[in-house]
Amino acid sequence: MGNHASVEGRPTRSSRRTFLTASAAATAAAVATPLTAATPAAATPAGGPPGPGRPARPQRPDRELTALLREIDRRRIEATVRRLAAFGTRHTLSSQTDPVRGIGAARDWIHAQLSGYAAASGGRMTVELQSYVQQPASRIPTPTTITNVVATLRGDVTPERVYVVTGHYDSRASDVMDAVSDAPGADDDASGVAVVMELARVLSTRRTEATIVLAAVAAEEQGLYGSAYLAGRLKAAGVDVQAMFSNDIVGSSTADDGTRDPRTVRLFAEGVPTAETPAEASVRQSVGGENDSPSRQLARFVRDVADNAATGMDVRVIYRRDRYLRGSDHISFLREGWPAGRFTEPNENFAHQHQDVRVVDGVQYGDLPQFCDFDYITRVARVNAATLWSLAQAPGTPRGVTVVTTNLTNDTTLRWQRGPEPDLAGYEVVWRETTAADWQRVLPVGDVTEVTVDLSKDNVFFGVRAVDRAGHRSPVAFPRPGS
Repeated sequence: MGNHASVEGRPTRSSRRTFLTASAAATAAAVATPLTAATPAAATPAGGPPGPGRPARPQRPDRELTALLREIDRRRIEATVRRLAAFGTRHTLSSQTDPVRGIGAARDWIHAQLSGYAAASGGRMTVELQSYVQQPASRIPTPTTITNVVATLRGDVTPERVYVVTGHYDSRASDVMDAVSDAPGADDDASGVAVVMELARVLSTRRTEATIVLAAVAAEEQGLYGSAYLAGRLKAAGVDVQAMFSNDIVGSSTADDGTRDPRTVRLFAEGVPTAETPAEASVRQSVGGENDSPSRQLARFVRDVADNAATGMDVRVIYRRDRYLRGSDHISFLREGWPAGRFTEPNENFAHQHQDVRVVDGVQYGDLPQFCDFDYITRVARVNAATLWSLAQAPGTPRGVTVVTTNLTNDTTLRWQRGPEPDLAGYEVVWRETTAADWQRVLPVGDVTEVTVDLSKDNVFFGVRAVDRAGHRSPVAFPRPGS
């Protein structure tokens, strides 16, 4: 059963009063101190429902995160994009031995750069070339070596908990099988690789509680082969991947009609999980939760920690797995059952993606560095940094969260497993109207593993998140029906 708290709400004409039991109040205060103190019963807040708890608010960056964000260097990001484009083509089927042109030269340069960053980590960061031979398959006509370049920053406290971020370093021309023509791939996806490499640089000298994997993956354009191999390796090793992000086409703020949106990045996040089982689908159909997949909770977390003045960006969450007719490397992780999302620019110019470099009727085609906005890529890197740092320093997402459904009642009892983090302070229950996109109210409940809220589970959605002594919050876990 675990430690229990009760949160009781009593409706009146104008408000709903909330009372914590004496035992829960003491522990709730300990959790709430680094954040915002728990409030008594609340009337309807602006834009929120009446009921127990305080209004949900974003998590502000702490001093360490603010310093990290300042270190992200626009000049290094630009230099990385231009260097990768200068390899001429990085097509998966291009040369792996030419020292100046082709995917092999790009692979070796990325590996050398990441190894240099790892040298400053005091042994916490390791870098590997993760290779395998892909036998003939779709868009792979002959046996082809595919190599990911993977940097792993091992956590100091709970290293078994892992967060992954990728960009793909292969490129393509108009013909996806053309391994000879120039395919500079500046936006798609040197921009994403530049984000990953800059994150590796600034994180390499810092200690994190959890482990962060930063990978430049290959063969995305041929069919997500590199990321599928990376995800498969992690799955086979039993790694606890709690979040993954793909940065793919994050290089430009200008649309094909010339309009600019330099302060928005899209985050694609699926609803119904790709790997949902028939049994899980049956539960979802019974109680709801189409908008409460782990990937959607992850997207809410990103907005909570990275949509702010410190990053200079608005995170526009798109409730889809990816765009029409397109797919990126996060899908490889969704297929393994892990929460994942894809960062991409707000409005695309398709003349600068998957195009031969050429001029037609005075229009320049091709994915060239001149069409990148390096200030924009820098801000995308800050969104990634804020997200990964906040995940890696916070407790892990709560496990075993259930809503008790053994009896018909007008209150709600939630249960979960206590996390292993030594600096864990306790938990918060969040809730919202079923028609609301984001969590609206927060109830700090203390270091307990069970709580009863005087609010009907039939009428609202609940979630549970962990909080450490510094006030870092985990992503929310959505409960399953249980006893």
